[in-house]
Amino acid sequence: MELKKTFRDSIRLPFTFDVDKMLAEAQALQNDQYEYYKVLSLRAPAHLVDTSLPYPPPANDYADGSWTDWMNTSFLEKSPYLTSIVDMFSQYTTVNLVRLLFLAPNSVVKEHTDPTLALEEEKSMIRLTIPIHTNEGVSFILNDAVVPMEMGECWYLRLTDPHQVINNGTTDRINLTIDVIPNNTIIDLITKAIER
Repeated sequence: MELKKTFRDSIRLPFTFDVDKMLAEAQALQNDQYEYYKVLSLRAPAHLVDTSLPYPPPANDYADGSWTDWMNTSFLEKSPYLTSIVDMFSQYTTVNLVRLLFLAPNSVVKEHTDPTLALEEEKSMIRLTIPIHTNEGVSFILNDAVVPMEMGECWYLRLTDPHQVINNGTTDRINLTIDVIPNNTIIDLITKAIER
């Protein structure tokens, strides 16, 4: 019996992105106040973006995103630099869900797990995280350890493990998250990043 490979729970990928451009576009989209947590979908299920499209049929398994077609939202269409990032990852693999995640000052995302977001899962997506804005009071904690993500970096995180986010600072924490299918190209990129 062949054992499936296990990867580290957090891996920095060899990409960096222009923080000023990402932040300008994220702030342009964030045009209203929110209480503690806000999600803006940049790419979403097609029938939610274009309501003239039919709902997809029920699926036995929703884990890898193949149950629906995915479409860019008007938020992404207004954001050329964020679009270029999504397009770059589309050259490597299928990009499904893309979101901007805003966490207000003095707010916490309680510890939880995302059961299908890991390379070790048989049929899944993985989430790539790019911090856009942070502060000294922000901690992303995975398996009881702080992940040292810096703005503009790109990270793979094994989110089937317990994780939480704390923002004890005075400014929003903003992340770009990109959910992709982990094909051989992406797995090779992650493997080489471990070996660096």
